[in-house]
Amino acid sequence: MKLATTAAVITGGASGLGEATARHFAQAGAQVTILDRDADRGAKVAAEIGGYFAETDVTDEASVAAAIAFAVKNMGSITACANCAGIAIGMKTLGREGPHPLDAFKRTIDINLVGSFNVSRLAAVEIAKNEPEPDGARGVIINTASIAAFDGQKGQAAYAASKGGIAGMTLPMARDLASLGIRVMAIAPGIFMTPMLAGLPQEVQEQLATDVPNPARLGDPSEYGRLAGFIVEMGYLNGEVIRLDGALRMR
Repeated sequence: MKLATTAAVITGGASGLGEATARHFAQAGAQVTILDRDADRGAKVAAEIGGYFAETDVTDEASVAAAIAFAVKNMGSITACANCAGIAIGMKTLGREGPHPLDAFKRTIDINLVGSFNVSRLAAVEIAKNEPEPDGARGVIINTASIAAFDGQKGQAAYAASKGGIAGMTLPMARDLASLGIRVMAIAPGIFMTPMLAGLPQEVQEQLATDVPNPARLGDPSEYGRLAGFIVEMGYLNGEVIRLDGALRMR
């Protein structure tokens, strides 16, 4: 597969890692459809990169089905799916205000894990329709895990569980879809300069950066986008989670 001939759907493409991925793919010549709940920002980014936008709730089956149909109508096919939509909360299992709210835990799992699987499974239906390349390849699905899946910190029970689920389903999904020529990969980013972190005081950002062994800085979302692009083109990568974290191991 080549990025220049890729037709990609990217969730969370209105900001952060998803936006960086959408911009990188489009710059390389790919067709891109952004799926996001932020209609204003999503439409703006899509217009800037010459792509398409579908307002989407990744947890809703009908919403995702409509977005996938919209993407196929406009791009002709789907050969890549990158799931970058997600939320992060910080709550202890038992804190000063009492036990972790169950609805907050469920919502995190629903958006980060169930949402990624929901989009993946419906995108796979369309990817499976593609004519195979000489090696049988029809497309690739890239999900977003996190180093929290392996090194979750206090207050990250919900987030780490959701990302651990992403990591855990990577290999079985790859095996499920192997006969159809569809690869499944996951990227586990470390601490990246996303809109959430950008809003923190400079001194806090600098402190976070010092924890990263090498290079001692926060990750740039463009680096995530470039890795996603590499995964699309490197057809022998399958069923694996790649840490993108500067060797950071959270304590």
